[in-house]
Amino acid sequence: MKPFPQLPILEVIPRLKQLLRQDLFLMLHAPPGAGKSTLLPLTLLEEPWLGDQKILLLEPRKLAAKSIAQRMAQLLGEPLGERVGYRVRFDTCVGQNTQIEVITEGILTRMMQQDNALTDVGLVIFDEFHERSLHADLGLALGMEVREFLRQDLRLLIMSATLDSRLLAGQLHIPLVESQGKQYPVELHYGAGADLYSLPETISAVIGNALTAHAGDVLAFLPGQGEIKKTEKILRDRHPEMAVYSLYGQMPFGKQQAALLPHPQGKRKMVLATAIAETSLTIEGIRIVVDGGFMRSSQYNPNTGLNRLVTLPVTQDTATQRAGRAGRLGPGVCYRLWTKASQDKLLPFREPEMLQADLASLALELHKWGISDPRELSWVTPPPQGHWEEAVTLLEHLGALDAGKITAHGQALHGFPSHPRIAHLLVYSKDLNLESLATDLAAVLEEKDPLPAARGVDINLRIEGLRRFRMAKKGPKEFVKIEKAAQSFRKLLGIQAENGPVDPYQTGMLLAQAFPERIASARPGNQALFQLANGRMASMDRKDDLAREPWIAIAHVNEGEKTGRIFLAAPLSPTDLRPMVRIVPRIYWDAQEESVLAVEEWKIGQIRLQKKNLPTPDPEKVMLVLLETISQLGERFLPFDKKVGQWQNRVLSLRNWNPGAGWPDVRTEQLLSNPKPWLAPYLQGVKSGEDLSKLPLLEILQHSLGFAQQQELDQLAPEHLQLPSGSKVKIEYASSGEPPVLAARLQELFGWSQTPCINEGQVPVLIHLLSPGFKPVQVTQDLESFWNKTYHEVKKELKRRYPRHHWPEDPWNAQAIRGVPRKK
Repeated sequence: MKPFPQLPILEVIPRLKQLLRQDLFLMLHAPPGAGKSTLLPLTLLEEPWLGDQKILLLEPRKLAAKSIAQRMAQLLGEPLGERVGYRVRFDTCVGQNTQIEVITEGILTRMMQQDNALTDVGLVIFDEFHERSLHADLGLALGMEVREFLRQDLRLLIMSATLDSRLLAGQLHIPLVESQGKQYPVELHYGAGADLYSLPETISAVIGNALTAHAGDVLAFLPGQGEIKKTEKILRDRHPEMAVYSLYGQMPFGKQQAALLPHPQGKRKMVLATAIAETSLTIEGIRIVVDGGFMRSSQYNPNTGLNRLVTLPVTQDTATQRAGRAGRLGPGVCYRLWTKASQDKLLPFREPEMLQADLASLALELHKWGISDPRELSWVTPPPQGHWEEAVTLLEHLGALDAGKITAHGQALHGFPSHPRIAHLLVYSKDLNLESLATDLAAVLEEKDPLPAARGVDINLRIEGLRRFRMAKKGPKEFVKIEKAAQSFRKLLGIQAENGPVDPYQTGMLLAQAFPERIASARPGNQALFQLANGRMASMDRKDDLAREPWIAIAHVNEGEKTGRIFLAAPLSPTDLRPMVRIVPRIYWDAQEESVLAVEEWKIGQIRLQKKNLPTPDPEKVMLVLLETISQLGERFLPFDKKVGQWQNRVLSLRNWNPGAGWPDVRTEQLLSNPKPWLAPYLQGVKSGEDLSKLPLLEILQHSLGFAQQQELDQLAPEHLQLPSGSKVKIEYASSGEPPVLAARLQELFGWSQTPCINEGQVPVLIHLLSPGFKPVQVTQDLESFWNKTYHEVKKELKRRYPRHHWPEDPWNAQAIRGVPRKK
């Protein structure tokens, strides 16, 4: 065996070995290029505790898994499949003597489901854990459970380059080993900022300047394949002497490998990569990194059941990881297209995938494991409750779960290394003898769209293209991966390929099984606009062949702001939809009719096919609808007029003045929040907003009080007071409990020496004294003081303004007069 390269990780290997002998769960922090992924597993092969068991090394991506396995085999001087092998989806290279298996993260849970105790495994290494993928989090949670209940001797090792390792080690209560590494210095340069639209041009210009100023090859980070292709075209035109490589997940493995190796003729390289190049991979010759500053993430919205691809600024840990690629082999330089000020505002760490992913596969895995509540496991980041419930609901609709238990159908779905939707499509196809079509359809769904958007959204065009490729062995390179996936599905189903014509409606029927909420009906009079069964709207180009179809099944659609965009779909035959139609009785408030309607609806999801009125709706259900409507729209229909407002204010005033006396809260918002106790008895026969507006609301509210309280209300907070003139004048109450107001002309109060009080004499009335023209003259709560001190001053002004009225010198003994008496 060749001697191992002298990489920094070797310095901490003795400490790590010592801990692994006694601590079966620990964490290693090592910077990029330290050798943790390749050298560490090899140095543990001879450890006594390993015996004849295996080491599993988890990697987040296929390319990393295969490349790392290949590198370790080279270090051992052996071919792949001997002591070192790999397992990735639809591709395995292991043998009888394999001791280290490099696997993608989803493979681990499959292995655990087949052998809960991982009997032949001594150590599971979670590499690049800082990426916080869903599969890594799930694998770690299950691994901790295995250690606790089945295999106390199973060792777990978390490895990371940029994660806040001390925080996580403290959270998990495990030892932490830190390697300082040997990262060469990287000189950082910041730019003026670049938007996504101009990114290919901006990054191409920066690359050109960097090539002139520095030696070595270039690694440039862009958010996705679209930006990579645009940048590649610009650079090939400007730098024909350079070798330009693309590097992204959908590329064939051979082309990915070519981007990692030195150019055969020794040309300088420019590698344009997505996040796939951030970790694990060593790209020979890289001394210059140009970081565009963006990353792309698929975010799942449980409210719509749709994924949305979003472009976000990089996080600080991602930026550090990317810059480190320039310093693996020697001193390097990193050009960041954003400003130094922007750097400080970036989020420190990327968000765990657990918080933004579709959890259907995770939910199926846990139910297969025997867990129906994720809180039974220990998580670094627990699954969000809303996402979990959405996933469980989907699995119930697919027939995979029933009453919290996995069904026989769910067991069958779990047998496929695919999303439960795709697995359901494959299993369902057996009943229809459409297995071959289903495997082709599933493969197209799983891989990148092989045809340009200009070819239209019909997924049948892709299946037909796949079958032509299969027969002719030539066509768009994207079909290579699709055919490999289809071949794997055919092997699982035990069938042969078919290459005949495709019935497009059969494709639609299979799609409708996988995505029942995306069955879509064309909107009348609006070509190319469709309503989905989940209630959302989505559109396609008006010129598309499927734009004229009345029904379609949608495979790929983005969420959009108001209307989603359809990318892949197939036509649906209305005949095939019959088993999906539900007849649903419905009693609801119709906003347009402003009335309760009782109907029977024929529906597919939220798509209503037809309805008819129910002649005798259940009165109790009608009342429930009315009460719910009143709680939302009551002020619009119930006559909350001034009289009702004054009644409310009287009650609320007593509630403020006499806390604890049992006066209810009769504010409008409070009444409408729970209308049933006081309003339900009066809703018999009421169906519309017009009916509600005719209700005697004041009388209803008065009767919501008991008889004793009604009498007490009149005594303590009367509506009127009788004046010395004999007039009865309304008292204006405030809901806040402020003093009530009595407004009257001054002439009607002559001889009234004491300010009137209510609430058993505890609350004096605030008197607004008015002129004969009903203009305010004085406000007082002390009539005696007014007559004694203020009246004579006021009288002068009143005599001047109203000279024909009588203004006595002695208001105490003057006769209070109703109306407008004049001087004789």
